[in-house]
Amino acid sequence: MLGWAQNYDPFNNPLLSALVAAIPMVLLLAIIATNKITAHTASVIAIVVAILVVIFAFGMPAELAFKVTGLGVISGLFPIGWIILNVIFLYRLTVDKGLFAVFQHSLGSITPDRRLQLLLIAFCFGAFFEGAAGFGTPVAVTAAMLMGLGFSPLAAAGLSLIADTATVAFGALGTPIQALAASTGYDPFILGQIIGRQSSFFALLIPFWLVFALVGWRKMWDVWPAILVAGLSFAIPQYLISNYINPWIVDIAAGGIAMACLILFLRVWQPKEIWTSTKLWGTNDTSAEGRPAPVALAQLPTPGEVFKAWVPWLILCVVLGLWATGWWKGLVNPLFSPTYHVPGLDKMIHRVPPIVAKATDEPAVFAFTFLSYSGTGILLTSLIAGLLMGYKPIELVRNYIKTMWVVRYSIITIAAMLALGTLTRFSGVDGTLGLAFARTGWLYPFFGTVLGWVGVAATGSDTAANVLFGGLQKITAQQLGLNPVLMAAANSTGGVMGKMIDTQSIVVAATATGWYGHEGSILRFVFWHSIILVSLVGIMVMLQAYVPLFQMTVPVVPL
Repeated sequence: MLGWAQNYDPFNNPLLSALVAAIPMVLLLAIIATNKITAHTASVIAIVVAILVVIFAFGMPAELAFKVTGLGVISGLFPIGWIILNVIFLYRLTVDKGLFAVFQHSLGSITPDRRLQLLLIAFCFGAFFEGAAGFGTPVAVTAAMLMGLGFSPLAAAGLSLIADTATVAFGALGTPIQALAASTGYDPFILGQIIGRQSSFFALLIPFWLVFALVGWRKMWDVWPAILVAGLSFAIPQYLISNYINPWIVDIAAGGIAMACLILFLRVWQPKEIWTSTKLWGTNDTSAEGRPAPVALAQLPTPGEVFKAWVPWLILCVVLGLWATGWWKGLVNPLFSPTYHVPGLDKMIHRVPPIVAKATDEPAVFAFTFLSYSGTGILLTSLIAGLLMGYKPIELVRNYIKTMWVVRYSIITIAAMLALGTLTRFSGVDGTLGLAFARTGWLYPFFGTVLGWVGVAATGSDTAANVLFGGLQKITAQQLGLNPVLMAAANSTGGVMGKMIDTQSIVVAATATGWYGHEGSILRFVFWHSIILVSLVGIMVMLQAYVPLFQMTVPVVPL
């Protein structure tokens, strides 16, 4: 067999092999958490260490390792880096024209309470963007919006990351579920049903969790009616749509319904005490010190000015809604979507049992579907909105160049993170970690869920984690006599709780808030939230695996 076959136990000791496999990711998180080394420097260090590990410990040929790294860098720039660049471009355009201040005021007219603004923007609005675009878009947009409303950088970044959890499994029109179906061979509708039954509980929990993280237990209960409205109006549609319609439109529909219900509810109900602090409760949140306060309006905006301030974001919703449809992709991709098969790498790496049922050649293909990238839709939105705002074409070009300079380090970091995730997959390091989790026996439903979390934390994508571990979850569950579709779904549901700690998402949040160099502070804030939430998912999956009452929620799929 030509090429190179992955070796999942190079030291003939599963535990030792797993510990070595984890070195690059653990090192990266540890360096970032110290806040003493910039994120882009830390990411470069991590990728260098990862290359050394896969070459000298796992026996990957150096030529293949460097080609995989290059493929990962390109995959980081497109589409993810492309999204971040254009979201920040749009945000800067609205700020420079003073429209973001008007937008801020209009949101405040719905409710001046920071707890409720958090629900509207981070949870409801973010869910819509996750469903339409995914890949970092909701964090970038909502973190920038919260910053514009006056939230501290740590609060805006950290809470946007936590909010982007229960929605991720259905993100980008169900892309993670499509990937999970491809890697397991199961019907995506069945997988969507189980993920919906698991995620809907956390969709109800997350709004409470968010407000608690901002203001603490007592102040959270002061607004429990609004939190319950937001949670139920999202969780119920999420459950019904995923179980009785399809898994593709879940987040777009549920997010829109939740926002409408919450706005209508706030027209007839407001808390007795308005909470205006924008710092995180219970933390030494000094992130706003020395930063300029949000621009205050000299006079109340007219209805026309308010509408003008909302126009860029309304255009963005419409454009991304169009960009996410299969109709648009089918229209533009045939026009321009060059596919590049990496020579000397494409199908030269072989994934072998027990990770897969039979040896599989890993494709190394980069599809440059530029016209259907979400980032391209955001750029089009920015150009249209910029012209409507009164910018001249040359001013748009100058502003775009300035934006490229502002996000340069973030783009480098994101590219390196994707390179690390791609190298993890192609080298078989992911398989080594997966097999270590598979040795946990009857506790596997819990640790299999945590495996999905590890996959997302390592790759930055629930889609990638489902590709990496979906097949392994199926095989291991069958060997242990567990329901394999349950464990396949758990990989995705547990994985989303790792989204808030993956370095790619943290860099996106830091970029959107302009809080460069403080990625470690964001990581330290969200880390324990992530650990507790994935543990709760693991406990739910244990109940579904072993307790008859909970097993009724999972269909039996033939082995």
